[in-house]
Amino acid sequence: MKIKRFLERKTAYLFILPALILIILFSIWPIVASLRYAFFDLQLNDQARSDLYTEASYNLRLHNETIDYIRYYLNIDESVVQTDEAHQAIAELRQQVDAFDEYVETNVVQGLEPVVSIDQEKETEITRHKNEIIAGLESFYTLEDEFYSPEDMMAVVGEFNTSLIQSNYMGLENFERVMTDHRVRSTLTFTLIFTFVSVFFELILGLALALIMNKAMAGRGLIRTVSLIPWAIPTSVAAMMWSYLYDGSSGIVANLFANIGIVEQSTDLLLQSSKALLAIIIADVWKTTPYMALLLLAGLQTIPNSLYESSSLEGANRWHQFRYITLPLLKTSIFVALLFRTLDAFRVFDLIYVLTGGGPGGTTESISIYAYKVMFAQTRFGYGAAIVLIMALAVGLITWLYVKSLNVKLIED
Repeated sequence: MKIKRFLERKTAYLFILPALILIILFSIWPIVASLRYAFFDLQLNDQARSDLYTEASYNLRLHNETIDYIRYYLNIDESVVQTDEAHQAIAELRQQVDAFDEYVETNVVQGLEPVVSIDQEKETEITRHKNEIIAGLESFYTLEDEFYSPEDMMAVVGEFNTSLIQSNYMGLENFERVMTDHRVRSTLTFTLIFTFVSVFFELILGLALALIMNKAMAGRGLIRTVSLIPWAIPTSVAAMMWSYLYDGSSGIVANLFANIGIVEQSTDLLLQSSKALLAIIIADVWKTTPYMALLLLAGLQTIPNSLYESSSLEGANRWHQFRYITLPLLKTSIFVALLFRTLDAFRVFDLIYVLTGGGPGGTTESISIYAYKVMFAQTRFGYGAAIVLIMALAVGLITWLYVKSLNVKLIED
Protein backbone atom coordinates (compact mmCIF):
# COMPACT_ATOMS: atom_id res chain seq x y z
CA MET A 1 0.00 0.00 0.00
CA LYS A 2 2.83 2.38 0.89
CA ILE A 3 4.55 1.61 -2.40
CA LYS A 4 1.34 2.40 -4.29
CA ARG A 5 0.95 5.77 -2.52
CA PHE A 6 4.61 6.57 -3.18
CA LEU A 7 4.23 5.81 -6.89
CA GLU A 8 1.06 7.93 -7.08
CA ARG A 9 2.87 10.88 -5.49
CA LYS A 10 5.88 10.55 -7.79
CA THR A 11 4.00 9.89 -11.04
CA ALA A 12 3.79 13.60 -11.86
CA TYR A 13 7.57 13.92 -11.61
CA LEU A 14 7.99 11.08 -14.08
CA PHE A 15 5.80 12.92 -16.61
CA ILE A 16 7.77 16.15 -16.35
CA LEU A 17 11.17 14.41 -16.25
CA PRO A 18 11.67 14.43 -20.09
CA ALA A 19 10.91 18.15 -20.22
CA LEU A 20 13.33 18.83 -17.36
CA ILE A 21 16.07 16.84 -19.11
CA LEU A 22 15.57 18.83 -22.33
CA ILE A 23 15.62 22.13 -20.43
CA ILE A 24 18.85 21.16 -18.65
CA LEU A 25 20.56 19.96 -21.85
CA PHE A 26 19.50 22.76 -24.21
CA SER A 27 18.96 25.76 -21.90
CA ILE A 28 20.76 25.50 -18.58
CA TRP A 29 23.91 23.67 -19.71
CA PRO A 30 24.74 26.12 -22.58
CA ILE A 31 24.34 29.02 -20.16
CA VAL A 32 26.65 27.37 -17.62
CA ALA A 33 29.19 26.58 -20.36
CA SER A 34 29.10 30.16 -21.62
CA LEU A 35 29.58 31.44 -18.09
CA ARG A 36 32.62 29.18 -17.70
CA TYR A 37 34.19 30.32 -21.00
CA ALA A 38 33.75 33.97 -20.09
CA PHE A 39 36.39 33.69 -17.38
CA PHE A 40 39.09 32.41 -19.75
CA ASP A 41 41.04 33.82 -22.70
CA LEU A 42 39.74 31.07 -25.02
CA GLN A 43 40.97 31.48 -28.62
CA LEU A 44 40.68 28.58 -31.03
CA ASN A 45 43.27 30.01 -33.43
CA ASP A 46 45.95 29.88 -30.72
CA GLN A 47 47.15 26.48 -29.52
CA ALA A 48 48.16 27.93 -26.17
CA ARG A 49 44.62 29.22 -25.59
CA SER A 50 42.49 26.65 -27.40
CA ASP A 51 41.27 25.09 -24.15
CA LEU A 52 40.56 26.10 -20.56
CA TYR A 53 43.75 26.06 -18.49
CA THR A 54 43.64 27.02 -14.82
CA GLU A 55 47.33 26.18 -14.32
CA ALA A 56 50.52 25.80 -16.36
CA SER A 57 50.41 22.87 -18.80
CA TYR A 58 52.63 21.24 -21.39
CA ASN A 59 51.61 20.07 -24.85
CA LEU A 60 53.33 16.71 -25.22
CA ARG A 61 52.11 16.12 -28.75
CA LEU A 62 53.59 19.39 -29.98
CA HIS A 63 56.76 18.70 -27.96
CA ASN A 64 57.29 15.35 -29.70
CA GLU A 65 56.71 16.90 -33.13
CA THR A 66 59.21 19.66 -32.36
CA ILE A 67 61.83 17.20 -31.13
CA ASP A 68 61.42 15.04 -34.27
CA TYR A 69 61.82 18.05 -36.57
CA ILE A 70 64.91 19.28 -34.70
CA ARG A 71 66.54 15.88 -35.05
CA TYR A 72 65.57 15.81 -38.73
CA TYR A 73 67.20 19.19 -39.45
CA LEU A 74 70.27 18.28 -37.38
CA ASN A 75 70.73 15.16 -39.51
CA ILE A 76 70.55 17.23 -42.67
CA ASP A 77 72.93 19.87 -41.28
CA GLU A 78 75.37 17.11 -40.31
CA SER A 79 75.55 16.02 -43.94
CA VAL A 80 76.07 19.62 -45.11
CA VAL A 81 78.58 21.16 -42.68
CA GLN A 82 82.30 20.87 -43.36
CA THR A 83 84.22 21.83 -40.22
CA ASP A 84 84.95 19.70 -37.18
CA GLU A 85 83.72 22.50 -34.95
CA ALA A 86 80.27 22.32 -36.57
CA HIS A 87 80.15 18.53 -36.20
CA GLN A 88 81.07 18.89 -32.52
CA ALA A 89 78.34 21.50 -32.04
CA ILE A 90 75.78 19.15 -33.63
CA ALA A 91 76.82 16.37 -31.25
CA GLU A 92 76.36 18.69 -28.27
CA LEU A 93 72.96 19.82 -29.59
CA ARG A 94 71.87 16.21 -29.93
CA GLN A 95 72.84 15.59 -26.30
CA GLN A 96 70.79 18.61 -25.19
CA VAL A 97 67.77 17.50 -27.24
CA ASP A 98 68.03 13.94 -25.93
CA ALA A 99 68.34 15.18 -22.35
CA PHE A 100 65.28 17.38 -22.76
CA ASP A 101 63.28 14.57 -24.32
CA GLU A 102 64.33 12.14 -21.59
CA TYR A 103 63.36 14.61 -18.85
CA VAL A 104 59.91 15.09 -20.37
CA GLU A 105 59.39 11.34 -20.81
CA THR A 106 60.46 10.64 -17.22
CA ASN A 107 58.91 13.53 -15.29
CA VAL A 108 56.14 15.08 -17.38
CA VAL A 109 54.36 12.35 -19.37
CA GLN A 110 51.16 11.13 -17.70
CA GLY A 111 49.72 8.17 -19.58
CA LEU A 112 48.34 9.02 -23.00
CA GLU A 113 47.23 12.57 -22.21
CA PRO A 114 48.33 14.98 -25.00
CA VAL A 115 48.33 17.97 -22.62
CA VAL A 116 49.32 17.62 -18.96
CA SER A 117 49.45 20.00 -16.02
CA ILE A 118 52.87 20.87 -14.60
CA ASP A 119 54.01 22.49 -11.37
CA GLN A 120 56.42 25.38 -10.96
CA GLU A 121 59.48 23.11 -10.64
CA LYS A 122 58.73 21.27 -13.90
CA GLU A 123 57.97 24.53 -15.68
CA THR A 124 61.34 25.92 -14.57
CA GLU A 125 63.19 22.82 -15.73
CA ILE A 126 61.41 22.75 -19.10
CA THR A 127 62.22 26.43 -19.60
CA ARG A 128 65.88 25.77 -18.80
CA HIS A 129 66.15 22.92 -21.32
CA LYS A 130 64.36 24.95 -23.95
CA ASN A 131 66.59 27.99 -23.49
CA GLU A 132 69.74 25.84 -23.65
CA ILE A 133 68.67 24.34 -26.99
CA ILE A 134 67.75 27.73 -28.44
CA ALA A 135 71.02 29.29 -27.27
CA GLY A 136 72.98 26.32 -28.65
CA LEU A 137 71.32 26.60 -32.05
CA GLU A 138 71.88 30.35 -32.21
CA SER A 139 75.57 29.81 -31.43
CA PHE A 140 75.75 26.94 -33.94
CA TYR A 141 74.44 29.07 -36.82
CA THR A 142 77.05 31.77 -36.16
CA LEU A 143 79.83 29.38 -37.20
CA GLU A 144 81.61 29.89 -40.50
CA ASP A 145 80.11 26.98 -42.43
CA GLU A 146 77.32 25.91 -44.79
CA PHE A 147 73.94 25.06 -43.31
CA TYR A 148 70.75 23.60 -44.74
CA SER A 149 68.09 26.00 -43.47
CA PRO A 150 68.74 27.98 -40.26
CA GLU A 151 65.45 29.88 -40.65
CA ASP A 152 63.38 26.69 -40.71
CA MET A 153 65.25 25.24 -37.73
CA MET A 154 64.72 28.36 -35.60
CA ALA A 155 61.05 28.47 -36.58
CA VAL A 156 60.67 24.84 -35.49
CA VAL A 157 62.48 25.29 -32.16
CA GLY A 158 60.22 28.26 -31.47
CA GLU A 159 57.37 25.77 -31.06
CA PHE A 160 58.78 24.98 -27.63
CA ASN A 161 57.32 28.31 -26.55
CA THR A 162 53.91 27.21 -27.81
CA SER A 163 54.23 23.81 -26.12
CA LEU A 164 54.58 25.47 -22.73
CA ILE A 165 51.06 26.68 -21.98
CA GLN A 166 50.39 29.27 -19.31
CA SER A 167 47.07 29.50 -17.52
CA ASN A 168 44.54 31.45 -19.58
CA TYR A 169 42.22 32.06 -16.63
CA MET A 170 41.37 35.77 -16.63
CA GLY A 171 38.82 36.16 -13.85
CA LEU A 172 36.71 39.24 -14.50
CA GLU A 173 39.08 40.78 -17.09
CA ASN A 174 36.83 39.85 -20.04
CA PHE A 175 33.90 41.64 -18.40
CA GLU A 176 36.08 44.68 -17.66
CA ARG A 177 37.12 44.76 -21.32
CA VAL A 178 33.49 44.56 -22.39
CA MET A 179 32.66 47.56 -20.21
CA THR A 180 35.42 49.62 -21.81
CA ASP A 181 34.95 48.38 -25.38
CA HIS A 182 33.62 51.32 -27.42
CA ARG A 183 32.32 48.92 -30.05
CA VAL A 184 30.18 47.17 -27.45
CA ARG A 185 28.77 50.55 -26.43
CA SER A 186 28.00 51.56 -30.01
CA THR A 187 26.39 48.22 -30.91
CA LEU A 188 24.42 48.18 -27.67
CA THR A 189 23.19 51.74 -28.31
CA PHE A 190 22.10 50.82 -31.83
CA THR A 191 20.39 47.66 -30.57
CA LEU A 192 18.44 49.56 -27.91
CA ILE A 193 17.34 52.24 -30.39
CA PHE A 194 16.25 49.62 -32.91
CA THR A 195 14.49 47.56 -30.23
CA PHE A 196 12.42 50.29 -28.64
CA VAL A 197 11.50 52.11 -31.85
CA SER A 198 10.47 48.95 -33.69
CA VAL A 199 8.60 47.48 -30.70
CA PHE A 200 6.76 50.77 -30.14
CA PHE A 201 5.40 50.83 -33.68
CA GLU A 202 4.69 47.10 -33.59
CA LEU A 203 2.64 47.55 -30.43
CA ILE A 204 0.57 50.41 -31.87
CA LEU A 205 0.01 48.74 -35.24
CA GLY A 206 -0.40 45.29 -33.69
CA LEU A 207 -3.07 46.54 -31.29
CA ALA A 208 -4.93 48.22 -34.15
CA LEU A 209 -4.71 45.05 -36.24
CA ALA A 210 -5.86 42.93 -33.29
CA LEU A 211 -8.89 45.17 -32.74
CA ILE A 212 -9.80 44.83 -36.43
CA MET A 213 -9.39 41.05 -36.39
CA ASN A 214 -11.48 40.83 -33.21
CA LYS A 215 -14.48 42.54 -34.80
CA ALA A 216 -17.40 40.45 -36.02
CA MET A 217 -17.34 41.05 -39.75
CA ALA A 218 -17.64 39.15 -43.00
CA GLY A 219 -14.36 37.58 -44.09
CA ARG A 220 -12.76 37.86 -40.66
CA GLY A 221 -11.05 34.48 -41.10
CA LEU A 222 -9.53 35.55 -44.43
CA ILE A 223 -8.31 38.83 -42.91
CA ARG A 224 -6.62 36.95 -40.07
CA THR A 225 -4.97 34.52 -42.45
CA VAL A 226 -3.67 37.19 -44.83
CA SER A 227 -2.42 39.43 -42.02
CA LEU A 228 -0.30 36.62 -40.59
CA ILE A 229 1.55 35.89 -43.84
CA PRO A 230 4.49 38.27 -43.15
CA TRP A 231 5.08 36.64 -39.78
CA ALA A 232 5.00 33.15 -41.34
CA ILE A 233 7.80 34.03 -43.79
CA PRO A 234 11.26 33.08 -42.46
CA THR A 235 13.21 36.16 -41.38
CA SER A 236 16.13 35.57 -43.72
CA VAL A 237 13.74 35.19 -46.68
CA ALA A 238 11.88 38.36 -45.67
CA ALA A 239 15.20 40.19 -45.40
CA MET A 240 16.13 39.09 -48.92
CA MET A 241 12.75 40.36 -50.18
CA TRP A 242 13.33 43.74 -48.57
CA SER A 243 16.90 43.89 -49.89
CA TYR A 244 15.43 43.72 -53.41
CA LEU A 245 12.90 46.43 -52.51
CA TYR A 246 15.70 48.60 -51.11
CA ASP A 247 17.99 48.05 -54.10
CA GLY A 248 19.25 51.41 -55.29
CA SER A 249 18.82 50.75 -59.00
CA SER A 250 15.57 48.81 -59.28
CA GLY A 251 14.08 48.66 -55.77
CA ILE A 252 10.54 50.01 -55.59
CA VAL A 253 10.80 51.23 -52.01
CA ALA A 254 14.22 52.85 -52.57
CA ASN A 255 12.95 54.77 -55.59
CA LEU A 256 9.73 55.73 -53.75
CA PHE A 257 11.75 57.16 -50.85
CA ALA A 258 13.89 59.10 -53.31
CA ASN A 259 10.77 60.54 -55.01
CA ILE A 260 9.17 61.70 -51.76
CA GLY A 261 12.43 63.16 -50.44
CA ILE A 262 13.32 60.73 -47.62
CA VAL A 263 16.65 60.11 -49.34
CA GLU A 264 18.40 62.24 -51.93
CA GLN A 265 19.17 59.29 -54.18
CA SER A 266 17.72 55.79 -54.19
CA THR A 267 21.24 54.35 -53.80
CA ASP A 268 21.65 56.15 -50.46
CA LEU A 269 19.04 54.13 -48.58
CA LEU A 270 21.36 51.42 -47.26
CA LEU A 271 24.54 53.51 -47.53
CA GLN A 272 23.68 56.11 -44.87
CA SER A 273 23.50 55.03 -41.24
CA SER A 274 20.26 56.83 -40.30
CA LYS A 275 18.49 55.75 -43.49
CA ALA A 276 19.73 52.18 -43.10
CA LEU A 277 18.31 52.12 -39.56
CA LEU A 278 14.97 53.35 -40.93
CA ALA A 279 15.02 50.63 -43.59
CA ILE A 280 15.74 47.93 -41.01
CA ILE A 281 12.96 49.15 -38.70
CA ILE A 282 10.41 49.20 -41.54
CA ALA A 283 11.30 45.65 -42.53
CA ASP A 284 11.11 44.45 -38.92
CA VAL A 285 7.79 46.19 -38.24
CA TRP A 286 6.28 44.65 -41.40
CA LYS A 287 7.58 41.23 -40.42
CA THR A 288 6.62 41.06 -36.75
CA THR A 289 3.54 43.28 -36.34
CA PRO A 290 1.28 40.26 -37.09
CA TYR A 291 2.97 38.35 -34.27
CA MET A 292 2.22 41.19 -31.86
CA ALA A 293 -1.36 41.31 -33.16
CA LEU A 294 -1.78 37.57 -32.63
CA LEU A 295 -0.72 37.81 -28.98
CA LEU A 296 -2.98 40.78 -28.34
CA LEU A 297 -5.90 39.12 -30.17
CA ALA A 298 -5.70 36.20 -27.74
CA GLY A 299 -6.07 38.69 -24.88
CA LEU A 300 -8.95 40.55 -26.53
CA GLN A 301 -10.93 37.33 -26.90
CA THR A 302 -10.83 36.76 -23.13
CA ILE A 303 -12.70 40.03 -22.45
CA PRO A 304 -16.47 39.33 -22.05
CA ASN A 305 -18.76 41.20 -24.47
CA SER A 306 -21.13 41.79 -21.58
CA LEU A 307 -18.77 44.45 -20.22
CA TYR A 308 -19.02 46.45 -23.43
CA GLU A 309 -22.82 46.03 -23.58
CA SER A 310 -23.34 47.19 -19.99
CA SER A 311 -21.01 50.16 -20.48
CA SER A 312 -22.90 51.16 -23.63
CA LEU A 313 -26.15 51.21 -21.65
CA GLU A 314 -24.51 53.58 -19.20
CA GLY A 315 -23.46 55.94 -22.02
CA ALA A 316 -19.81 55.00 -22.52
CA ASN A 317 -18.48 55.72 -26.01
CA ARG A 318 -15.87 53.72 -27.94
CA TRP A 319 -12.94 55.64 -26.50
CA HIS A 320 -14.13 55.19 -22.91
CA GLN A 321 -14.65 51.47 -23.51
CA PHE A 322 -11.15 51.17 -24.94
CA ARG A 323 -9.56 53.19 -22.13
CA TYR A 324 -11.39 51.81 -19.10
CA ILE A 325 -12.22 48.26 -20.20
CA THR A 326 -9.96 47.08 -23.02
CA LEU A 327 -6.61 48.45 -21.88
CA PRO A 328 -6.84 47.47 -18.18
CA LEU A 329 -8.01 43.93 -18.99
CA LEU A 330 -5.46 43.65 -21.79
CA LYS A 331 -2.54 44.67 -19.58
CA THR A 332 -1.27 41.13 -19.02
CA SER A 333 -1.43 40.34 -22.73
CA ILE A 334 0.36 43.61 -23.53
CA PHE A 335 3.05 42.68 -21.02
CA VAL A 336 3.55 39.26 -22.61
CA ALA A 337 3.57 40.70 -26.15
CA LEU A 338 5.98 43.49 -25.24
CA LEU A 339 8.27 41.15 -23.34
CA PHE A 340 8.43 38.53 -26.10
CA ARG A 341 8.94 41.05 -28.87
CA THR A 342 11.45 43.18 -26.97
CA LEU A 343 13.61 40.20 -26.10
CA ASP A 344 13.38 38.94 -29.68
CA ALA A 345 14.20 42.36 -31.13
CA PHE A 346 17.10 42.83 -28.72
CA ARG A 347 18.64 39.59 -30.06
CA VAL A 348 18.13 40.62 -33.70
CA PHE A 349 20.67 39.01 -36.00
CA ASP A 350 19.45 37.53 -39.28
CA LEU A 351 17.44 40.55 -40.49
CA ILE A 352 20.35 42.97 -40.13
CA TYR A 353 22.95 40.42 -41.22
CA VAL A 354 21.15 39.88 -44.55
CA LEU A 355 20.12 43.49 -45.16
CA THR A 356 23.26 45.45 -44.25
CA GLY A 357 25.72 43.04 -42.64
CA GLY A 358 26.18 45.70 -39.95
CA GLY A 359 27.16 48.43 -42.41
CA PRO A 360 27.71 51.10 -43.45
CA GLY A 361 30.88 51.24 -41.38
CA GLY A 362 29.43 49.15 -38.57
CA THR A 363 26.73 51.71 -37.74
CA THR A 364 23.90 49.14 -37.99
CA GLU A 365 25.79 46.38 -36.20
CA SER A 366 23.70 44.86 -33.41
CA ILE A 367 25.22 43.41 -30.26
CA SER A 368 24.36 39.88 -31.52
CA ILE A 369 26.24 40.44 -34.78
CA TYR A 370 29.26 41.78 -32.91
CA ALA A 371 29.24 38.78 -30.57
CA TYR A 372 29.00 36.48 -33.60
CA LYS A 373 31.99 38.16 -35.26
CA VAL A 374 34.07 37.98 -32.09
CA MET A 375 33.27 34.31 -31.46
CA PHE A 376 33.25 32.84 -34.96
CA ALA A 377 35.20 35.24 -37.19
CA GLN A 378 37.92 35.99 -34.64
CA THR A 379 37.43 32.71 -32.66
CA ARG A 380 37.72 34.64 -29.37
CA PHE A 381 35.20 32.52 -27.53
CA GLY A 382 36.10 33.75 -24.05
CA TYR A 383 35.53 37.41 -24.87
CA GLY A 384 32.48 36.55 -27.00
CA ALA A 385 30.97 34.60 -24.10
CA ALA A 386 31.42 37.65 -21.87
CA ILE A 387 29.54 39.78 -24.42
CA VAL A 388 26.73 37.22 -24.57
CA LEU A 389 26.43 37.22 -20.78
CA ILE A 390 26.25 41.02 -20.78
CA MET A 391 23.39 40.62 -23.27
CA ALA A 392 21.69 38.18 -20.89
CA LEU A 393 21.98 40.71 -18.06
CA ALA A 394 20.50 43.40 -20.33
CA VAL A 395 17.61 41.07 -21.14
CA GLY A 396 16.99 40.51 -17.43
CA LEU A 397 17.04 44.27 -16.82
CA ILE A 398 14.54 44.85 -19.62
CA THR A 399 12.23 42.20 -18.14
CA TRP A 400 12.45 43.80 -14.71
CA LEU A 401 11.65 47.24 -16.14
CA TYR A 402 8.58 45.87 -17.91
CA VAL A 403 7.36 44.16 -14.74
CA LYS A 404 7.80 47.34 -12.73
CA SER A 405 6.43 49.79 -15.29
CA LEU A 406 3.32 47.71 -16.12
CA ASN A 407 2.83 46.62 -12.49
CA VAL A 408 2.28 43.01 -13.55
CA LYS A 409 2.09 40.27 -10.92
CA LEU A 410 3.99 37.23 -12.17
CA ILE A 411 2.66 35.12 -9.27
CA GLU A 412 -0.89 35.58 -8.09
CA ASP A 413 -1.50 35.89 -4.35
